[in-house]
Amino acid sequence: MSAVVSATDVRRSRVRLFIVTMLFLVTTVNYADRATLSIAGPALSKELHLDPVAMGWIFSAFGWSYVAAQVPGGWLLDRYGSRLVYAFSIIIWSLFTMLQGWVGFFSAGTAIIVLFALRLLVGVAEAPSFPANARIVAAWFPGNERGTASAFFNSGQYFATVIFAPLMGWIAHDYGWRYVFFVMGGLGVIMGLAWIKTVYGPKEHPSINEAEFDYIKEGGALVDLDAPRDERAPDSGPRWDHIRQLLSNRMMLGVYLGQYCINTLTYFFLTWFPVYLVKERGLSILQAGFVATLPALCGFIGGVLGGVISDAILRKTGSLTMARKIPIVGGMLLSMSIIACNYVDGQALVVGFMALAFFGKGIGALGWAVVSDTSPKEAGGVSGGLFNSFGNLSSITTPIVIGYIVAATGSFNGALVFVGINALVAAVAYLVVVGKIERVVLKRSS
Repeated sequence: MSAVVSATDVRRSRVRLFIVTMLFLVTTVNYADRATLSIAGPALSKELHLDPVAMGWIFSAFGWSYVAAQVPGGWLLDRYGSRLVYAFSIIIWSLFTMLQGWVGFFSAGTAIIVLFALRLLVGVAEAPSFPANARIVAAWFPGNERGTASAFFNSGQYFATVIFAPLMGWIAHDYGWRYVFFVMGGLGVIMGLAWIKTVYGPKEHPSINEAEFDYIKEGGALVDLDAPRDERAPDSGPRWDHIRQLLSNRMMLGVYLGQYCINTLTYFFLTWFPVYLVKERGLSILQAGFVATLPALCGFIGGVLGGVISDAILRKTGSLTMARKIPIVGGMLLSMSIIACNYVDGQALVVGFMALAFFGKGIGALGWAVVSDTSPKEAGGVSGGLFNSFGNLSSITTPIVIGYIVAATGSFNGALVFVGINALVAAVAYLVVVGKIERVVLKRSS
């Protein structure tokens, strides 16, 4: 009997499952920090005498800088690697979150300016986070697991509300809105320190064995993505021409449009949804914090299920295009049920339709899987940055448009129609514009 044991006979380590769990936890904290202002918003706006339009602009502050910093953040990831850039990002955005708790000690006018500035800084610091998530999934997961991995980390945005909306609502109710920022910022700093101690690339991680490394590499994982700079090709790394080529690719433009519309649902939920529950449906802020957990939980379940469905379709059909498009289009059409909230009065029915809408949104939220599938190896961070720039333009437009709709009509009815129409446009973008989903091959500039 041969003494040599093949790699397939050795039990594979499962380090990649720990890595995606860390991505999920960091994404949960990320979205909880974004949502702090929506939970603190009703009490904060009352104390600072802010009308809906002013609140809409403050809600949007995060988006302005977050979008502007996406491509630079992606460039940093491609140049210096995901691990260190992400660690600094987590710690810095958490410190700026903590500082928002102090704005109430300024006069009203100054407090508004300082709050807007701090939200801008949080946006800059968070910019590398999702492009880093996509790069790490591309490096750690074979193609047939990438949809589930991407859906799992992305579902952290819903889990953030499930876990932290009741906590933040209780903190705001019992201790005051300032402590929402103090607690969440402190938790983020702890998360950043845990990240730097535990997360490495496939080639550097001390716990991965050869069987797992071979499995993910042979399955299409980009294991060299964050190799030390002295091991990379001399002409590797991002270039401005890569951005031009990505922006001239029809498939990517369709994906960008779809993500913008999908994120409109996300930012309604992160900004105006608790305010909608308090001002339109008569709940207290404590009740709103708890009620928000049901749509969020459905979004989380839908998010994980969407990835599982997508990867199952890929294994059965071998078609990446079908595997990604079917859940996205179906999920977005289901999300249009948010409009039905305008036609019911009972709180249970409102929450039920919101839950159905966010379940659909979760199923369809496979954009980051598509980024991992399509990004060129030499510009994964920049590709993710462009994707997130277009997608998060909605973090600017959604709160502002809804603020003006509510101010002009005195109701959220038009706002919910606006959100539902965006879901429809996302489905159309994937059906009509995107075409075949495949990895982009960049041309070398002469």
